[in-house]
Parts: sequence; structure tokens; C-alpha cells
Amino acid sequence: MTRYLTKSRFKIGLECPSKLYYEGNKAYANQSIDDPFLLALAEGGFQVGELAKCYYPGGHMISSLDYTEALAETNRLLQQDKVIIYEAAILYDNFFVRTDVLVKDGNCLKMIEVKAKSVDFATEEGFLNKGGKITSEWKPYLYDAAFQKYVLTKAFPQYQITACLMMADKKALCPTDGLNQKFKIGKNKQGRTIVTVTQPLTAEDLATPILRVIPVEGCCAMIYGQPLEVNGRDYSFYEYADLLSNSYKNNTKITIPISSICRNCEYRATEEELKAGLKDGFQECWKEQLGWIDADFSEQTVLDIWNYRKKDKLLQAGKVKMIDVSEDDIAPKQDGKPGVSTSERQWLQIQKVQNNDATIFCDIQGLKKEMDSWVYPLHFIDFETSMVAIPFNKGRYPYEGIAFQFSHHVVYEDGRIEHKGEYLNTTSGVFPNFDFVRNLKANLEADEGSVFRYAAHENTYLNIIYNQLQESNEPDKAELCAFIQTITTSVDKGDNKWSGQRDMIDMCELVKRYYYNPATYGSNSIKYVLPAVLNSSKFLQNKYSKPIYGALGGIPSHNYKDWTWIKMKDGQVMDPYKLLPNMFRDVDTRNFAILSGNDEIRNGGAALTAYAKTQFAEMTALERNEIRKALLRYCELDTFAMVMIYEGWKELVG
Repeated sequence: MTRYLTKSRFKIGLECPSKLYYEGNKAYANQSIDDPFLLALAEGGFQVGELAKCYYPGGHMISSLDYTEALAETNRLLQQDKVIIYEAAILYDNFFVRTDVLVKDGNCLKMIEVKAKSVDFATEEGFLNKGGKITSEWKPYLYDAAFQKYVLTKAFPQYQITACLMMADKKALCPTDGLNQKFKIGKNKQGRTIVTVTQPLTAEDLATPILRVIPVEGCCAMIYGQPLEVNGRDYSFYEYADLLSNSYKNNTKITIPISSICRNCEYRATEEELKAGLKDGFQECWKEQLGWIDADFSEQTVLDIWNYRKKDKLLQAGKVKMIDVSEDDIAPKQDGKPGVSTSERQWLQIQKVQNNDATIFCDIQGLKKEMDSWVYPLHFIDFETSMVAIPFNKGRYPYEGIAFQFSHHVVYEDGRIEHKGEYLNTTSGVFPNFDFVRNLKANLEADEGSVFRYAAHENTYLNIIYNQLQESNEPDKAELCAFIQTITTSVDKGDNKWSGQRDMIDMCELVKRYYYNPATYGSNSIKYVLPAVLNSSKFLQNKYSKPIYGALGGIPSHNYKDWTWIKMKDGQVMDPYKLLPNMFRDVDTRNFAILSGNDEIRNGGAALTAYAKTQFAEMTALERNEIRKALLRYCELDTFAMVMIYEGWKELVG
């Protein structure tokens, strides 16, 4: 089969041209989700593409996956003077694109690329920074549009081509209730992921468009005039596209110097995948560039330095391994705040590696001072959230924050622990936020005990709900807003500033300032910190190797019974999250691990996807109940993880 450069492959080549060699090559491991149904739920933008067609009605869908059939059908339709085509297939040389919406009017072709993203501006100037250049945030989307326009222009030189992006309008209010429930995701008889409009959209549904079309002709011209550098040579846009096309067509690799982007390379192999015979593209590149052998990859590199912005500078200087980094490279200095500064923590991490020191760093005095200021009982909370493209209700905005779940653990001064409360709303089409905050208020208002979160996520979402309440007609909105202000800090730049007297304490910030365990490899994610704490604490190992969680006379739990959190494997405590079953019956272990693997910003990938499934996929009552039970168990562990970290710290400080 001909190896065409598609828009998705162009995007990969724009990120790193070396990746094109590994793309689609089954010999190499790939840590991207390969289930289109799961991916559609996780990314949450499938509704946008289907709604876009509703704003351009009467079009023809090119549904064939066969290149030849799709091209023939597209070209046949383009013989009409006026026509709208969805997923139009366009071929020029070795370039092949499927355009979301193509509108032909005489000799004019309007190409509309639909993106699952939101905008709050009306013209393409919004994509530019103050210096008049395309921002890094918008670069992938605009290069995608420019690539499609290039292919269309070459394939149809007789037409005038206009390129546009279509995205959700942050300022548009949804005109009707229940609009988002008219779009369902599923699979057809062939197993292909499809989106179905379950009910016809009414004139009222479409009266106020919540998607905005922005022509991007100026940005395309800017891109065509901006050279792209590869291995010290500047390529025009067209030359670069040809370079990628030839590389993919001939299955040849474009070798470029290693850089900080390697950190996020998806072509890495797990130990299990290596044993199964899969290759590691990341290691292959580094072996070619650096002459490394397998043993070199057991050492930590500058890519592992936490929050360090000058990794490329070190790599260019030939400093690849952490043992090569000097104190002058980091220039650690205090920042006037309690605990270690960012640069001090970076140097601490490097020193631990260079000295082969696996011991824990803990600023015991600083952490103890923080802990002595806490007011019992201690409350540990965690939220699961989402953002949906098409709002749940009339009068709501696209991509508004949705808080659909929380868990709440309490630790009393005498050491007692209980899973105090929880909330979960997965009812289809219901906007849960106000009910959510009422339940949270009821959970926390009985005392003045300190409240804990892990990272900024909970504070951010309570600010979102505060603003939603301000615009609402809820009878208790003043009371709910006052409650939110007591446990949060304002994030808006306006005049309405506050810092609550019971402002949530961020355990992630405490980790950054007072605690470093080399077993986390520099990560502050709770998914790394929890196993590290458990492996270093004999107290926790002894306590939770017994089935006391959810046991009579043990720790009360809403979702566990006689549960043992400490299980050993190869002399190490197993990650408690890996003791729980897969959240989905129809998702394989590999895809679930990828979906759940990174909560550095507390994005809750697995929970968000499970929630999306309850909203937008057809399922049995049994499956819906299974997802509810899984969500409750996972979220409960999120807050109990915070409790166990607290207990580990309490043991450390004495």
C-alpha cells in the first residue's frame, strides 16, 4: 500500500521528523492509545466534528476508508458547481488529506478544519503573540491547516482556496437544553468508531452557533514564509513537507540531534514489551546519536531533572547524563520562602544521583512547623472533573468545567481515620456542579479542620464553580459562594480577590518544598510519591499489610471491605493503584495503563474518560453500574493516598 503523508503524519513529523520512521511500524512499541473509541472519549472532541456538519447541512459524507474509492467519490462530487463534502479526500503527489468540511461554490473552495479546542476571539490575530508571531499553543493547529491548504492548492490549482479553523466559541451560550445528549459515540458493525446524531437538531438548537469559523489565510502565509530548520539547514515549508513525504514513502529515517522533546517520545518500550520482542525507538535514536549501549539507559539523564528549562542547553554542551551536570549549570539559590527553592531542589536531585544516594531528604523542622499549624480533624479531598464541548444546559458555555465526583477522608487528632464522604453524578445530561458543591459544603462545614488537596486542581475548579454560581439564579448561591471563598484562593485577575481563612493546603507544594525521595525520579505526581513513601516506611508497611481497610473495627470505607493495601513483589511494595481492576470491561490493560499513567497535573485521564462514556456512549445498566463502582473506588484511593503520605510524614517528623 502506498505510504502517503497524511495530516496526522505531518503533525508527527513537525514534532520530530525521526518519529515518522517509527509511525505505524509494528516492530516498535508505541505508548499512544490505539483504540479509536477510547481515544474519542478521552479527547472529548467527537461532538464538535459532528456538530460542525450540522452548521453546514446537506453535505455528502465520504465514508470509505479505501483511498481510491474516497478520492473517486470526492472528485465526482466536486464536478458540481456547489457542493458540501464531509471528510473530502484529496491527493497530490504523495500527500493525502481528509478535510473535515469542504465547501465548493463555483471556483472557490473553503476548507474547514474542525478542532476540539475553544477560542474567545473572532479573527486570526488571536493566534499571534505581541510580537506578531504564531504562539506555541496554536502552532500545531495552524500548521495542520497550512498543510491541508498546500495539498488542496496543488491538487486543484484552478480553484481559489480559503483555509479556516472551526472551534468552540467560549463566549457563545448554548441555545437549548439537552443538545449534547443528541450526539452519541459507538461502533458500527465493522467495529469502526462512529458518532450518531440520535435526534434531529431543531432550528432552535442551531439558532445560536456555539462553534466559530476563523479564516487563517494570514497565518498560512506566515507559515509558508517561515523556514524550518533541520540539522543546521533551513527548509521552506514546501521543502520540509517534501522531506517528510519522501522519508515516510521510502521508510527512511531523518536523524536529528537529541533534544528535550525526546522526554515525551511515545516510541518507548516497557520491560514487558521488550521481552515480547518489540523495539524501543527512543533508545535506538540515542544509541545512534551517542553511541550508547543498553547499560547507559539505566542512568538518569538531564531529561529527568524536575522543572528544569535549560535541558537543551546542557544537551548541546554534551552533558547528557545527570552525573555530567555541575552546580554552576543549575546555580541553586534560595528564594526567601520556607523549604527548598526550585533550583535547590533540582541540585538536590542531581546530587542524590551523583552520590548514588537513595536516602530521603526531608526538611524535618520546616515540615514539622507546617504540620504543627494544622487544625484537626484533617480533611483530604480530591475531585474528578471534565470539560465538555457542547454544554449540558441552555445558557452554559462550551468547555465549561464540570466537577462530577469527589472523595473525602478525615484524620482525627487521636489517629482515627475514616472515609467520611463522597459524591458522584453520572446521570446523562445533568450539570452536576451546584449539587457537587452543596455536598462538599455539607462534608466540610461541621468543623474548622484543615483541608488538603494535591496540586492546584481543586482550587481551580472551585473558582470555576464560584463564577458559574455568580451567573446563576440558584437560591443558595450567596451561601455556596461564601463557602467556596473560605477554602480557596481566587485565581481571577480582576478586583474580586480573596484568600480563605481555611484555604486548602496543597500537599504537592509541601512535597516540592520539604520532601524529596529519589525513588520518585524527580516527579511530584502522587502516583510516584505514594509508592515511594510506602516503600520507605516500615510503619505503613506493617499497618496496611493487614486487612484493616473497610474492616469491622478498622478504617471505615464506602467502597472497600477487609482490604489490604500493602502487597509485595520482588521486594518492593506494589503501587496500590495497580491493585485495582481495570475501570473498563472493553479496554485492554495496555490502553488503560496509558490512560491512567500520568496525573502530574491531576487530569484524571481514566476517570474523565469513564465519565464521558457514561454521558455519550450507549451501555447497559450493568456496565453503567460497574463504571460507577470503579470510579468510586479509584477516587477513594486518591484521597486515601494523601492520608498515607500524611502518615508517612508524621512518622518522619516524630
